[in-house]
Parts: sequence; structure tokens; C-alpha cells
Amino acid sequence: MQQMNVLGEPLSPCSYDPMTGYYRTGCCENHGDDPGLHVICVVLTDAFLAYSKIVGNDLSTPMPQYGFAGLNHGDQWCLCASRWQEALEAGVAPQVRLESTHLSALEYCSLADLKAHAAV
Repeated sequence: MQQMNVLGEPLSPCSYDPMTGYYRTGCCENHGDDPGLHVICVVLTDAFLAYSKIVGNDLSTPMPQYGFAGLNHGDQWCLCASRWQEALEAGVAPQVRLESTHLSALEYCSLADLKAHAAV
């Protein structure tokens, strides 16, 4: 089954470097078995990374034991829809790559909010 983005088009890849996605395919796809719903392709910022660390999801510290190099400002990453919504409400939502954000993100976030934070 073809994966669709929030614009109603085929889902585009998010990032191969760093390799992202719940399934580590480079895409923010959804096959129904990802409990975190990692479906929003974001462009990370220092403000968001600091916020994420404070709320208990440290994405910037390398964890070589898990093959995780840590993320940096400007990296693209498949983020949990609920975490993006939480960051939006806290005023630190990162920009979104709409063409790479899965349609299921709309279960947690409004299309208007996602478009307001679209990366250019």
C-alpha cells in the first residue's frame, strides 16, 4: 500500500543521513505498529532539541551502544506526532517537511498548524 503525506500525495523520504523513521527506512511511514507514531518530518532546531531533552527525550546526546550518533540543529528527523504537538503548545515546534509527513499526523495535529510551520 502506498504511503500518503498530509497533502494527499505520495510520501517523500525525510532523511537518509541521519537515517530516520521508526523502521529506519528514511521515511516517516506508518504501518500501524509504531506506538509513538513517528510520522512528522521535522527540521530540528537547537530550541526544540533543548526542550526535548528537558521533557525526557534526549535526541542530541550520542548513544553509540544503540547506534545513535545524536542529532543536531538542521538535521531532519521523523518525530512523534504527539511530541510535535506538545512542542507546538510550548512554543518550540520545529519546522515541518509537509511532503515527508505522513497523513496519520492529522490524528494529533491540525493541517493548519503543520502548514504554519512548513519548512521553505
